[in-house]
Amino acid sequence: MESPAEPLVCQCYHGLHDAHWLLESLPSPLCLACALETLREDGASLVRKNHVLSCLHDVLTRHAALVIPLLAQDERVCVHSIGTLFGILRSMEDSHILDLSIEVLVMLVVKLKLEGYLNFLLKECQQELCKVTTTRGSLPILILLGKLADVIPIFADELVIEHSSMLEHLATCLMYPNEKIKAAVCYLYGKLCSAPNAVERLYVHFTERLCDLFLTTLKNAQTRELQLNCMGLLNQLLKYDHFVSVTMGNSGKGTDSASPELFERESLLPLMLKKLLLSRDELLQVASAQCIAAVLVHSPAKYAPAFIHADVPEFLFECLFCTSEILIWSIYCCLLLLTEEHLFFSKCHTVYGIEPVLKSLKEILHLNNVELHKQGLLLLTEILKRQPAEIKLFTNTGVLKDAISVLVEAVNCPVLEVATEAVKAVAAFLRKDHVSFPPEPYGDLQKLIESVLKQCSDLQMLPPNRGLMVSLSFDCDWKIMGHAGAGHQSRAVSRHGQFIQSALESFRNACRLAMECQNDPLAQENPFIAPDSEKKDTLKSFSEFLLRISDSLCIPIVMSYSERIVRPALMEVFISTLNMLFNVVPDMGKRFSIKLASSCFIRLNLELKAKFCIGQSNPALNQACSSFLHSMCLNLHSSCKKMAVFSQEEQEISELLQRNLPQLNYGVAESLTLLSEPPNSYCLDDTLRSHQYSLLLLIYFAFSQEDRFIPETELFSAIRSFLLSLQHQGDCPPAFVFRAVLYLLGICQDKTEALDLASLSAIKRILDVTSDFTLVYVHHPLLLKFFLFYPELMGRFGHRILQLWFLCEDYSQFESQNAVPSINARFDSSNYLNSFLCMLKDNPSALLVLLDLVCQGPEEVTRKVLVTLETFLKRNEDVFVCDLLRSQFLQILQKRLVENSSSILQENQTLPLLLNLLFLVQLRYVSERELDSTDFRLLHLVSNLSGKCSPTDFELLQPSLNFLYWSLQQTTPSSQQRVVAMLLSNMPLLELLERVLQLTWMLPVPSPSETAFSMSNEALLCSAWLLTAALLTQQHIYKTEVHHVICLEVDQVFCAVAFKKKKPTLFFVSILLFLRAFLRQNLSSSLVKFVVHQTDKNGKDLASSKEDATLFPLATWHVLSLVISLQNLLVQKDLLLSQTVIGCLEILLEYLHGKNQDIASHVVSQPWNKFLLITLLDGGENSFLHPEILRLVTLCVQYQNTSLISQTEISHILEEAANTKLSDLPEATVSALHSFVLQLQNGKCQLDSSQRASIQNLLESLPSTSRIQQTHQSMVCLGGVAVSLSHIRD
Repeated sequence: MESPAEPLVCQCYHGLHDAHWLLESLPSPLCLACALETLREDGASLVRKNHVLSCLHDVLTRHAALVIPLLAQDERVCVHSIGTLFGILRSMEDSHILDLSIEVLVMLVVKLKLEGYLNFLLKECQQELCKVTTTRGSLPILILLGKLADVIPIFADELVIEHSSMLEHLATCLMYPNEKIKAAVCYLYGKLCSAPNAVERLYVHFTERLCDLFLTTLKNAQTRELQLNCMGLLNQLLKYDHFVSVTMGNSGKGTDSASPELFERESLLPLMLKKLLLSRDELLQVASAQCIAAVLVHSPAKYAPAFIHADVPEFLFECLFCTSEILIWSIYCCLLLLTEEHLFFSKCHTVYGIEPVLKSLKEILHLNNVELHKQGLLLLTEILKRQPAEIKLFTNTGVLKDAISVLVEAVNCPVLEVATEAVKAVAAFLRKDHVSFPPEPYGDLQKLIESVLKQCSDLQMLPPNRGLMVSLSFDCDWKIMGHAGAGHQSRAVSRHGQFIQSALESFRNACRLAMECQNDPLAQENPFIAPDSEKKDTLKSFSEFLLRISDSLCIPIVMSYSERIVRPALMEVFISTLNMLFNVVPDMGKRFSIKLASSCFIRLNLELKAKFCIGQSNPALNQACSSFLHSMCLNLHSSCKKMAVFSQEEQEISELLQRNLPQLNYGVAESLTLLSEPPNSYCLDDTLRSHQYSLLLLIYFAFSQEDRFIPETELFSAIRSFLLSLQHQGDCPPAFVFRAVLYLLGICQDKTEALDLASLSAIKRILDVTSDFTLVYVHHPLLLKFFLFYPELMGRFGHRILQLWFLCEDYSQFESQNAVPSINARFDSSNYLNSFLCMLKDNPSALLVLLDLVCQGPEEVTRKVLVTLETFLKRNEDVFVCDLLRSQFLQILQKRLVENSSSILQENQTLPLLLNLLFLVQLRYVSERELDSTDFRLLHLVSNLSGKCSPTDFELLQPSLNFLYWSLQQTTPSSQQRVVAMLLSNMPLLELLERVLQLTWMLPVPSPSETAFSMSNEALLCSAWLLTAALLTQQHIYKTEVHHVICLEVDQVFCAVAFKKKKPTLFFVSILLFLRAFLRQNLSSSLVKFVVHQTDKNGKDLASSKEDATLFPLATWHVLSLVISLQNLLVQKDLLLSQTVIGCLEILLEYLHGKNQDIASHVVSQPWNKFLLITLLDGGENSFLHPEILRLVTLCVQYQNTSLISQTEISHILEEAANTKLSDLPEATVSALHSFVLQLQNGKCQLDSSQRASIQNLLESLPSTSRIQQTHQSMVCLGGVAVSLSHIRD
């Protein structure tokens, strides 16, 4: 075991001490009495005293619980102990022992915790300070007082109040040329000034005695310790306004911001602080910056000029290039306070300092110090916000782009508080007067704005909490109330809202910047860009970007946030921004207004006004909403008026809305009540009417863009009450208001009951006094339907309304394409043809009004009416109005022909439409009918009109020939004979027909650009050949007298029949029908004559063969060429063409058989016919029972061509027919099969018994063709050409 430690005792005195002073329980036993005696003993060595003090320090530190109670038993012992330790300070010069004794003394006083011992010690200090012969000896006392001030809270009050005389000695010490003593004094003063009660009593002492001494000490301080202690004292003093006033007053008495020379001469404190800023000591720089901030925080306007004239800002900016976060923070604080003084900007300190600020921000954004980020961005915001317009902040593009880069990085910071400050800085940055070198770098600005808005969209928005209750407080701030978890959500949503509002302010400033640059030619684009290069960085592209991003990001962000909470301040910025966007891209303002209105923004603004702007609440939001509605309504008005621009009306609407919108803060129910309010119950009638007019305009513009925020039934009732009040008062609203009334009535009519007579009387009274209907007309089908719904209105105003309807309609696409729009076709807002056709079907009486318009309306209206009627007839086949229309057409056609001479027929654009419509009416008669007097009068007019035309008047001739062809084909034999006689007696018509037919080989081949001309030309040729074929047939039947013979060159006709792929099918059908009819008459007719050239070009006679002589007027090559063409056409497998080709082939063989049987046999026996049959049967769907194939086989059997058809194939046909249900076969097939079987039975073809039995069974089983009903229409229109199917089948 270790032996116990030897107790620390003084052998000389220990025996005299009581045993209880010996602390034996300590690891190192100590006799307190011996320790104190040793310290008082003059002969004790320094080493021993130092050891004793160390032991006492250790005991008081570790075992105070044993020592203090022992000392506290007797006050005298405590006083003795304190006095002993204090005595060392008087007698000892060893610095280590002095420091140790001060520490033990301070610990002892603190542990005893009695104020009396502190007073005792202070008295001792005071006496000692008075006794010391030199100021140098007072240093330990001063250090002791500073230590006591550190640990004893009441020390400062005790010293200042009870021992104030000591202060004089402290001030004297400042004059002693020892910086350690000065440092100790400054430190003590600093501690005294930290006590609020003590500092008040020091004011006089500081003012009269200390201030000059202290400033001199600070100015002349050389050691770091003194400088730091001086700055510490200064920092404490500057917390109090009166000390600041005294300090700055002594620095520059009698100065102001207008006397810079005085500042430069007398402002000592700013110069001293600037000197410390220049030091390399970071701690001194921080202290200096903190002191500057401490002065400025009291009154920047009062004290900032002194620092500015001392060029302190310049050195503050220079210090920003450091890496110390606390120094940068302190400098940011100083600069923030300096920004409140205009002199800071007028001296161009910001122009010099903007680059250091940006560089420091760029560096600190990589640090993890959120508060420093926020402070730096706040400084940048204040500089950008307060910079005078006449002093450009950015003097070169490089710094400007650096600023944008820093702002983009700050905006993208993941910390919301930092990003919020960054967005505020962006808002202040977007000012045109910041730069002196237009144009702006628009491309970089786009990236900045896009970053701001994308940061908004990336915010993690909380989902709506259905358990929360939302209520509106009296200050119009939304408050979320609910369970305890709602508090955090409320704060998060509020922070998000503040960020979005700041982002919107940035976006608004960007829009304002774009608008300001519009008036500056230099700001449009960079003049140094090559002219031919793509110009992306321009004001136009920037403005379009703003409009585009508002649609894609800005509006969705705000609307999404507003689903959770509505902040009036945020909505005010949002609405004012949208209002500004109308003018950012003026060309797109109308389209933007339409899109906003169709997205319910009129409703949104009215709801905001109704909820937040009642009375005098939120005047800024009310003004923003009112201005927005005003601009939007004017844009919508100018976009709706198509016929003319009514500047006077627009001015009146603008004044009306501008005057009344701020007062229209009503919800839906209140708005309906306002509309129904009679004027006599309102204090100011004019005000009520004015409000009603404005409200009707708002509702009208909203409804016109499908924003029906008021129920139609309730709105209709309110407008009816409004009309009754107008009728009662005899008021007549402005035309634009009544236009809104009519439109809204039309929109709501389908969902409500009819108007009463009084309301209708009010409408008629106002319309009667309306001279120009364009002022009250809105082009919408529901408005037209509203008029059609009331016969009282249609009878009086129908003509004017329908005329306006057609003036507004655009039918150019249908006229150019000659197409019927589909029922499901989508139309733009300017075309409502489908709706009108439906209304016309429900109101046939309106057709009479349309026909009156054809007679009396202008050319444009007439043309559109005819297009409409044509489309109506094509689409509505179940509506039979032919008799009504035919009689009207006769009058119209007579009137048009009288008004137009033959010389201007070609220029008349309505006659072709009218004739085409006439043909469509006739086409509605499916079955043959007896023609009446109206028909013959029409026929007479049309045939005479056709005779006056030239062959190239395609638009006139096409419908005319269609009508003549129909009249010839779709009537009874008795009427048909009169038609033939009338047409054949019309010599001009026959001459025209001859010239048109000759166009077949006279017109040049059209180029690709003349496709439309070629199509109309070919259609006319088809109609001409069909009409000639019909006339040829009917003239032969009725033996009608002919007044003009149509002469055609036979060579040209047969050349025209030659197969050409570019020719339409109908062309070959029509010319083959003509040849069939002519061949049937053996090419001999009083109507048509083939011209044959007997000589060549040189006038020599052409030799003809014996075969040619038998075929005259044909030649052999004509026949062979025709046969080849027929074979080629048959291969096309077109039904209509196949019927025509087989019919023509049948008649041709019949003609040849009578003229020259050898040639007929040659034609039938060609090997090509077998290949042709195989080709026709190769389609998969065809069989021998196809009517055209049966007819072809019948011809071969008839003319005994066994090479084409064999016995096996005959048996196959008979077997296939026997296995088919004959009653289901088409009429054409039955007829062809019947002819084939008869030809087998009566012909010379060798048949066996089974074949003959099959033939007999078929003849008995085949149904009679007379009993087969035609289920298809005989007359059709193909490609604009009237074609009679019965004519082809004949």
